[in-house]
Amino acid sequence: MTSVSDLLSVLVMQGFNGLSSFSVLLLMALGLAIIFGQMGVINMAHGEFLTIGAYTTYLLSEVSQRWAPWLQKSYFLFAVLVSFVIAAGIGFVVEHFMIRHLYRRPLDTLLATWGLSLIMQQGFRSIFGAKEVSAVLPDWLMGSFKPTASIDIPINGVFVMGLTLLLTSIVFFMLLRTRWGVWVRATTQNRVMAAAAGINTRNIDRSAFALGCGLAGIAGAAFTTIGSTGPTSGSMYIVDTFLVVVFGGAESLVGTIASAFGIAQTQATSEFFLTGSTAKVLTLTAVIVILMLRPQGLFTIRVRR
Repeated sequence: MTSVSDLLSVLVMQGFNGLSSFSVLLLMALGLAIIFGQMGVINMAHGEFLTIGAYTTYLLSEVSQRWAPWLQKSYFLFAVLVSFVIAAGIGFVVEHFMIRHLYRRPLDTLLATWGLSLIMQQGFRSIFGAKEVSAVLPDWLMGSFKPTASIDIPINGVFVMGLTLLLTSIVFFMLLRTRWGVWVRATTQNRVMAAAAGINTRNIDRSAFALGCGLAGIAGAAFTTIGSTGPTSGSMYIVDTFLVVVFGGAESLVGTIASAFGIAQTQATSEFFLTGSTAKVLTLTAVIVILMLRPQGLFTIRVRR
């Protein structure tokens, strides 16, 4: 018979697993909140930018294992930065050659980015193969610590949560305390007036899209600490990511954080007592009921249209 202390220990560890999932989901959702919430672009290829970051981390892991053993201890930190740069760079190119022609055409954007996601998945499959791969984590990310005799907290999960907290703080600082953030918020509230005031809304769109894709790339690097990487790894997160953004309020970063935390924790805790599919159904049902009562999401901001 399970004691109360054992049950509490299980709940704590499941809750921490939920925090690890929350971290990856939040990094994905922050990028999508900027692209979808700030720009109104439905980017169905957003998950593939996570895959770009994950494969980048895997490649750097292989390089450190085979040709640069001196890089093994620090490659992961380098991989986070490189994943952001590569994903943001590809996002910049995608916005320039495709997305900018589809603004204010949401259905066309959805179909075009969905097609792009299929092309990217096939590209991953052709380059890396269909088999899933795993990055070799540095020693300092391995293992766990025990706050009590019955609770194990993985070190990589703590690192990912710290990374997520740092990046979330940076995004909030950029949007609320920098001139670029003022321009983004002005463009969101009234694009025509922002352009009339001298703001280059075209550059704002381009940089915001690249930033959102770059954050998804970092989410991919973080994802390698909790799972293996395959051509369709990102597509497994895209539905949950859109759900987080819509549930939290498409234009509210605070709502994105609250929504990601609630969905990740609900699913992680319920998976212990129920099957994975049943837990997913329970979570989605709860979200649907709440959205029926509050279709604008948990948090909203006033904008001029």
